[in-house]
Amino acid sequence: MNTYLLLKHFHVTCVVISITGFFLRGVWMLRDSPLLDRLWVRVVPHVNDTLLLLAAIGLSVVQQQYPFVHGWVTAKVLGLLAYIGFGMFALRRGRSKRMRAGFWLASLLSFAYIVSVALTRDPRGALAWL
Repeated sequence: MNTYLLLKHFHVTCVVISITGFFLRGVWMLRDSPLLDRLWVRVVPHVNDTLLLLAAIGLSVVQQQYPFVHGWVTAKVLGLLAYIGFGMFALRRGRSKRMRAGFWLASLLSFAYIVSVALTRDPRGALAWL
């Protein structure tokens, strides 16, 4: 198997772990679950997201497709920044549960946008199919 396919499969695996964990932490946040305070719940996402970012950088280098050069890669990076920003307010910094829930949904929509851009390789994401 070539480097590209190894990186791609690793990247996608990390993506699935990341969104599953984020979704679960959002549910726990809405339910005021004490599980959110567990050490592994706070550490594992950072480790996985670091690996995810490293795989993304590796894919960018192997494919020679870079942010601010290729529009779809730029769109993914900007979507990622939105996902991270919304996620911070969703899980910790939102002032009320209602506000955190809104940021959680916004973060999930940002994630969906990132995936649609990745699948279409078009900054319009799923809108490119219309």
